[in-house]
Amino acid sequence: MTVVSFFRELYSLDTLDTRFTNSSSTPLKLVNEDTKKPGTRDGKAQSTEGSPPRWRTPEFFVYLAVFLFCVPNMYWAVVSVSQPDSPNYSKYAHLLSPGWLFGRKVDNSDAQYAGFRNNIPYLAVLVLLHPFLRRVWERYTLPNQPVLNGSAKPTTSSQAAADTRLQNRLAFDFVSALIYVTALNGFSVLKILLILLINYKIGTALPRNAIPVTTWVFNIGVLFANELAQGYRYSVMSEALVPFFPGIGDWGKILDSYGGLQPRWEVLFNLTVLRMISFNFDYYWSPDRSRAGSPLEKKQLDVSALSERDRVTVPAPASTYTSFRTYVAYVLYPPLYLAGPILTFNDYISQSTYRSPSVSTKRTTLYGIRFLLTLFCMEFLIHTAYMVAISKASPDWSVYTPFQLSMLAYFNLHHIWLKLMIPWRFFRLWALVDGIDPPENMVRCMSDNYSALAFWRSWHRSFNRWTIRYVYVPLGGGPGGGSGRLRGIANMMAVFTFVAIWHDIQLRLLVWGWLVVLFVLPEVAATLAFPASKWKSRPNTYRVICGIGAVGNVLMMMSANLVGFAVGVDGLKSIVHGIASTWQGALFMLTACCTLFVGVQVMFEHREEEKRKGIKLKC
Repeated sequence: MTVVSFFRELYSLDTLDTRFTNSSSTPLKLVNEDTKKPGTRDGKAQSTEGSPPRWRTPEFFVYLAVFLFCVPNMYWAVVSVSQPDSPNYSKYAHLLSPGWLFGRKVDNSDAQYAGFRNNIPYLAVLVLLHPFLRRVWERYTLPNQPVLNGSAKPTTSSQAAADTRLQNRLAFDFVSALIYVTALNGFSVLKILLILLINYKIGTALPRNAIPVTTWVFNIGVLFANELAQGYRYSVMSEALVPFFPGIGDWGKILDSYGGLQPRWEVLFNLTVLRMISFNFDYYWSPDRSRAGSPLEKKQLDVSALSERDRVTVPAPASTYTSFRTYVAYVLYPPLYLAGPILTFNDYISQSTYRSPSVSTKRTTLYGIRFLLTLFCMEFLIHTAYMVAISKASPDWSVYTPFQLSMLAYFNLHHIWLKLMIPWRFFRLWALVDGIDPPENMVRCMSDNYSALAFWRSWHRSFNRWTIRYVYVPLGGGPGGGSGRLRGIANMMAVFTFVAIWHDIQLRLLVWGWLVVLFVLPEVAATLAFPASKWKSRPNTYRVICGIGAVGNVLMMMSANLVGFAVGVDGLKSIVHGIASTWQGALFMLTACCTLFVGVQVMFEHREEEKRKGIKLKC
């Protein structure tokens, strides 16, 4: 294997997630150990689609020249204002920490990423220790059991072995989850288990028609209560009970003093809420509740080799829904507890019963190498570019040129993309090492997006799939037709309102959610006004029109994400004012739009290249 072929395989979609190179309706037994060859999908040859390649045309040689000139200058614009002699340095110097690259300080001022970065050594030990302990557990509890996966033909004995494997994994997951969460959150584990128990009773004990509304009211209420009550401190609760139990006050303080490694358990509890909702609705939709026929019997599906779609939609065995231990094992599953990705209850049970064929030593190793390279990219960025510290210091934006302002905003978004992707990939890597394959959360680089709709399919992809299954579709989705489109827009507004509340209860995130929906509307209108079917005879003209619209999309997506996750509304106003207040700024914006147009055309061609290889992603 040459270096080029190694990196080609390392950065292939198949290495990232086999869901991208296999149809969701294809049984996973067709996923084999070897990386797919170009032009195949689901192990079958695919017809070549897409336009003829343009990479070697004069047009794209011009685009290459633009890239070679612009990209280094874009990066240097941020590096140049991150030097000790640059404007505002004294305002944010206190936010920098000692670094280990190039003798420079590191911008570790983002609290969310710093919490992960500072604990990487301990987390790395867990990635090795947790799967190792499972192997030891299995060695002594399943000494003669074969590894079951989708390639195994179901027989009476293999089904018994599958049931044994499921119970064995659930037992280990339950014990390890309690130990893990107790170590993380100390005595707050009692609060967590109480919330889990209430939700479990809602899903299993209430009349069927009361479950959906009660589940949503309770779980959204938990999001608000966790924020307002700041994690329900024992000392506050004990003080309220002192008049009735005089000696209880000290006990509250003692319990609070043992808060574990992460005393503020409520900060990262939002993902647990999603799994609680998933359990309740997967049980609500199961044939045991609806008294409908089993999908396995209707479709004559092979339970040992379900497709990715069937793993999500086919109900788990009835016994798993009525076991509180199984429910806790799923909701608190250690590799995915803190940051996800999000795995539905049905999928978790299916993979715990039969090992997914997509989980292989080769893929997991390549995925781990890819994660380490991404981690190093982040280290390189925060050692050389201090855009996060600059934005936190409330600087005098007027000292920067329009180009520098726009690059500070742009690389701020890149930092957000990396700080989310790295933990997601780390915890997914942990799950892969443990034999579970959750969905990949980041499909494309942040700079490889031109469609608002496609962007939200590829950003936090497991959450997007969760909202579609548990929110968007139950609300009615968005079918075609005038009234259907209006309903679809209303449903999108409801979805993004929930998404904003779920992230954090802040006004700026609500504004972000509503801006996302608002900025999707022009794309929907343009798609209706310029249908691709009417431009088949003029593909280049249509490509230019789409490119112009995509430039507007990119600008709107950047604005929405800056408001929601970086500088807020006031910060965005300051940046826009700094760029647009002079004729130099206006000239820069025109140049920036032309450069974005070039980037968009390369994105178009990248997707055409994927089609030629038989890969069709909706993002």
